[in-house]
Amino acid sequence: MTIVTATEMQNNFGRFLKMVQEGHEIVIIKNGTEVARLISKAQTVSFLADTLVGVLSSDVDEKQARAERMARYESFD
Repeated sequence: MTIVTATEMQNNFGRFLKMVQEGHEIVIIKNGTEVARLISKAQTVSFLADTLVGVLSSDVDEKQARAERMARYESFD
């Protein structure tokens, strides 16, 4: 994970975009507060599935649910 200021992001967007395409996560801060995260499309599905852990009922197999979501979203590419 790379942390950058909003000004750094504005001045070096191409460089940070390339980093995201290579799989890095960029956290953008403004006035010392995190305002955004930039992640690749491929990581988005995994990130969203990981945030649901604990929200799902305990009888759900997390790995199976994640695999099903990945398979569903891969068909959109």
